[in-house]
Amino acid sequence: MKTSHPITIHWRQTGQVITHAVPEGDYILRSFEQQGDPIPFSCRNGCCTTCAVRVLEGEIDQREALGLSRELRAKGYGLLCVARSTGPLVVETQDEDEVYDLQFGRFFGRGQVKAGLPLDEE
Repeated sequence: MKTSHPITIHWRQTGQVITHAVPEGDYILRSFEQQGDPIPFSCRNGCCTTCAVRVLEGEIDQREALGLSRELRAKGYGLLCVARSTGPLVVETQDEDEVYDLQFGRFFGRGQVKAGLPLDEE
């Protein structure tokens, strides 16, 4: 029998606090869905920021999270769709646009792109 860990999600957007025991190694988002508490998601592949959280207590195993830089991971951000239960965890949901901007904002808004020419050849 697998060991389970208490995973608590502070869902800022709804004001809810949800806790479930999640078997070690299981995906947190999927386990919450199976236990009747669906968490917002979009891709289920760790590539977007819809299910982004910030770790308040514990550690998050999210080696499959392609949609978060190492820098953001080091600051405690995570993606629940690819996060696996490894121990007790407390997280807080984040605003998707805020995390998306932290992840990708530096690549946008740098002026007009001219078709056919790389920016450094203009």
